Amino acid sequence: MFEKILIANRGEIACRVMKTAQKMGIKTVAIYSDADKNALHVKMADEAVHIGPPPANQSYIVIDKVMDAIKQTGAQAVHPGYGFLSENPKFAEALEAAGIAFVGPPKGAIEAMGDKITSKKIAQEAGVSTVPGYMGLIEDAEEAVRISNEVGYPVMIKASAGGGGKGMRIAWNDEEAREGFQSSKNEAANSFGDDRIFIEKFVTQPRHIEIQVLCDAHGNGIYLNERECSIQRRNQKVVEEAPSPFLDEATRKAMGDQSVALAKAVGYTSAGTVEFIVDGDRNFYFLEMNTRLQVEHPVTELITGVDLVEQMIRVANGEPLSITQDDVKINGWAIENRLYAEDPYRNFLPSIGRLTRYRPPAEGALGDGNVRNDTGVYEGGEISMYYDPMIAKLCTWGPTRAEAIETMRHALDSFEVEGIGHNLPFVAAVMDHPKFVSGDMTTAFIAEEYPDGFDGVTLGDAALEQIAAAAAAMHRVGEIRRTRISGRMGNHERHVGESWVVTLQGQEYDVTIDADHDGSNVTIAGKTLRIESDWTPGNPLAEIMVDGAPLVMKVGKVSGGFRLRYRGADLKVHVRTPRQAELAKLMPEKLPPDTSKFLLCPMPGLIVKVDVSEGDEVQEGQALCTVEAMKMENILRAEKKGVVKKINASAGDSLAVDDVIMEFE
Repeated sequence: MFEKILIANRGEIACRVMKTAQKMGIKTVAIYSDADKNALHVKMADEAVHIGPPPANQSYIVIDKVMDAIKQTGAQAVHPGYGFLSENPKFAEALEAAGIAFVGPPKGAIEAMGDKITSKKIAQEAGVSTVPGYMGLIEDAEEAVRISNEVGYPVMIKASAGGGGKGMRIAWNDEEAREGFQSSKNEAANSFGDDRIFIEKFVTQPRHIEIQVLCDAHGNGIYLNERECSIQRRNQKVVEEAPSPFLDEATRKAMGDQSVALAKAVGYTSAGTVEFIVDGDRNFYFLEMNTRLQVEHPVTELITGVDLVEQMIRVANGEPLSITQDDVKINGWAIENRLYAEDPYRNFLPSIGRLTRYRPPAEGALGDGNVRNDTGVYEGGEISMYYDPMIAKLCTWGPTRAEAIETMRHALDSFEVEGIGHNLPFVAAVMDHPKFVSGDMTTAFIAEEYPDGFDGVTLGDAALEQIAAAAAAMHRVGEIRRTRISGRMGNHERHVGESWVVTLQGQEYDVTIDADHDGSNVTIAGKTLRIESDWTPGNPLAEIMVDGAPLVMKVGKVSGGFRLRYRGADLKVHVRTPRQAELAKLMPEKLPPDTSKFLLCPMPGLIVKVDVSEGDEVQEGQALCTVEAMKMENILRAEKKGVVKKINASAGDSLAVDDVIMEFE
């Protein structure tokens, strides 16, 4: 077995690989850029080598620099994680030439399957059903428009070397095809150093289901069931689960057998994933093969008990697979939520900054379920604008799908992240969405269910009553503490009342509290709820039992009450005496400032180009400028008709959130 492995990656996947390597007794080497000097993966590794400036194209994806790090440390093998160099055949070739083991497939398989155009042709030759499209290279935007018309709208414009949602656009008309071609080409060049583009028919109402394969160099190949990845935003997976709630055993076997046959056809070894589009009748179509470990591999590990990273290392060491297809079972259900540094209230735009608080739920048993958190950050660490915005992958396992979902809800409620925008409220909302709960979803789920973006969750009456009752009991605890403090200062201890008025989400509740030694009986809306908790003022997490059922909320202080976050809802809760509540109704409402005549930068980023000039008349929906952040281009458009009065930024400028890009008359 190898004595030392270099992980040619960063963030949570580097940490994930290190955990298994260290469990196997293998020393690990990290590489890092200037931006990652204090990163978690650097702290975890036995050794770390600096490889350059923050941009990936000057550090993590420079093959010569990685090879130098291997030579410096004497590493015998390299695990590439995902992204970066994981699907670069030149990297595999360089390692082979240097006599270093690549913990991944052979160069030929990467070339055959890693290139989407080539892989489609191979799949077609192998008799695999593929989605209609144009496999040739497309020279310019006008040719893209012509081909799109031949294939028929809607079409998917994709980077040949792409992955992770980069370089992908859906076009519904000529203008979107023209614009999408150029954006995809730019993103592909920046992310992969390869700007080749192809176009295929976009299958409406599809489900995205993928098969995990594992092959060795001795002719053995197995599949480890499927993962459902239909909850996607901008072609980037957000929620994954295993198994799929949609497949039956016959379809699972057919997809699995086909995936293994395809892998064997290209001499594949190591772990890989064959992705399919599956329609409502369970017809499946080959989409692509990812010749690497997938982000969502933990859900497969949780239902099969197989450590995929360990298997990859053993295969790279020349060992035959120790498990057969008959050994692969489905035990329970697993769900993964990707925690991204992006602001769901600002159309999911990237968010950067310092994690002033980062407290994931404890890993291990939770009720009848289990929690796993693959992460690459820590409290006080910095989220950089240079890399993918993923912070962590929160996974839960349960004996059934319903139990896995309930465990995930509890884990999300207790996951504390402060200092940056993040998508925890959104994934919490998805976990409660009826379509997700029923398993009735397609890749259009987010676009259809959140067409105007995400603006938080509106809770039902039962949840509001529980939160109001809990908030009143929490407020009473604070009042007693204040009374005792003032009493110790020589004042008379004042009486804490039993009657309160709680307002939240536009609702007002009259609450009466009858407290005893172990908790409180809270009367609200004609019913009495038993509230028990050891919460103390200042604790940012409240774990409360309401009639014996857990209620977990993140707690912040606001004047006269709390900011409570629960199940995707962000609530300002006021707890007042009846007299205070009367007076509060007389207070004027503070209105937000009018920013309708400004184009504000919605995220920290780089201005790529400005499409208009001062004095131009713009129409609703017209492109005004392009901002790039975390490897993605974002086109900012006019919200209404107007005239450009002043432009404050130009291409190349780095802007912060809410910087004024341009003003309108």
